[in-house]
Amino acid sequence: MRSRIVITGMGAVCGAGRTPEAMLAAIVEGRSAIGPIGGFDTTGWPVTNAAEIADFNARALVDDRKLHKLIRRTDMVGIYAGDRAAESAGYAAYRDALDEDAANAFCDRTGVYVGSGAGAFENQYDFFPLMAAANGDLVKFGRDLPDTVNPMWLLRTLPNNVLCHVGIRNRLKGANACITNHSVGGTLAVIEAAEALRHGEADRALAIGHDTPIEPQNILYYDQCGLLSHSVLRPFDLRRDGSLFGEGAGAVALETEAAAAARGAPILGEVLGGGYVSEASGLLAIRDDGDGVVRAIEAALADAGIDAADVGMIVAHGNGTPLSDASEAAGLRRVFGDRCPPVTAFKWAIGHLIAAAGIVETTIALAALRARTVPGIATYAEPDPACAALPVASEARTPRSDVALVLCRGFAATDAALLVRATPA
Repeated sequence: MRSRIVITGMGAVCGAGRTPEAMLAAIVEGRSAIGPIGGFDTTGWPVTNAAEIADFNARALVDDRKLHKLIRRTDMVGIYAGDRAAESAGYAAYRDALDEDAANAFCDRTGVYVGSGAGAFENQYDFFPLMAAANGDLVKFGRDLPDTVNPMWLLRTLPNNVLCHVGIRNRLKGANACITNHSVGGTLAVIEAAEALRHGEADRALAIGHDTPIEPQNILYYDQCGLLSHSVLRPFDLRRDGSLFGEGAGAVALETEAAAAARGAPILGEVLGGGYVSEASGLLAIRDDGDGVVRAIEAALADAGIDAADVGMIVAHGNGTPLSDASEAAGLRRVFGDRCPPVTAFKWAIGHLIAAAGIVETTIALAALRARTVPGIATYAEPDPACAALPVASEARTPRSDVALVLCRGFAATDAALLVRATPA
C-alpha cells in the first residue's frame, strides 16, 4: 500500500477570480472573463480578445515592493497562488507554534514544485528602445547596452523565480523542481510533487503552475499557426475556430496523509494518480485517434489503482481548436466507451493559461466536486458530429462520483492526465 497524498490547501488567480470558488461561481453563472485586451494596443492585430486579470494590482498580489523590481507579471501571479495555498494549508501557523528544532525540520521537509511557461517574448522587450536607437549599428548597441538595459534583467527572466521566492517567503527548504514543458507544466508539477512525497523526499510540497502569455508576439505567432479564435472560444462546438489566451496561476498544497494527520491539517481532497506521454509526432501535429490522450488516461488510472467507471467527471483540455477537440473526444470514447461520465471544460471562461492551465483547472474541478456540480459550457450550442458522442452540455449536471479526471495537452503532442478526489465540503 503506497502513501495517500492529500490536498491541504489551494490558491489560484485568473481573469475569472482570485480563488477557485470565485472562478467556479463565474463558470456556473455562465460568465466568461474573455474580452477586449487592455494591456496593449491591439489596433490592426489579428486577435484582440483574451482573459486578462481585471484590475491587475501588483501590490495586492505580492506585498513586497522591492521584489517587484526582480520579477515579472507571471512571477507575481505564481507567487500569489503559492502563498495562498501555503496560507490555506496553515503552514506558518503550525510552524510558528513549534520549537526551533521542530520548526527547522518542518521547513527542511517541505518542498516546492513549479510549472513555468518560461519562453515569454517580453523578456526581450528591454532591448527594443536601444535596438531602434542603434539603427543597426552593433558597435553602438554594444557600447550603450550597459547603460540602457536593467542590470537585473537576468534575474527577472529566470524561469524558476516563483520556486525561489515562494520558498524564501514561506521558508520552504526541501525538495524542489522547476518544470518548463509548455501547457502540461503545471500538471506535471502536481504529479512530480506527489511522487516525491510518495518516495519520502519530503513530507509536504507546494505544486504551482503560472503563466501570462497575453503579449503581442505570442498572439501573432499562435494566430499564424492557426491556433487562435477570432471570436469566441467554443469547446467541442461545431463553430469552434481556435483558442484564446488567459493569464493566471494555480497552486495546491500536497501532504502525505501521515504528515497531515500529525498536524491536524484540513483535507480538501487527494491526488490519486497521474500519467503523461508524448505522441512523438511533431511540434504541432496531433494524432486523429487521440492516442496520447488514451495512454495518458490509462497511465493515470493504473497509477491511481482505479477503473474508468470510478471517474465522476472529466475536465477536458477543450481548447477550442478543431483538431485538438476532435482527437480528445476520440480518445475519451476509446477509454470510456458509452459509459463516459459528464464532460466539461473551463477555457471558454478563463482562456488558455498555457503552463497554468492544468493546475488552475484542477483547483476549479475540486471546488466543483465539493459543490456536487459539473458546470456546463456556456458557449456550447451546436454539437460537432466529431465530438457528438461526448456527454458535453451547456447546463450543469451532477458528478457521478467524487473523482475528477483533468486533462492537459501541449506542444509536441504532450498529454497529461491527473486524477483527484474531493473531500465533501
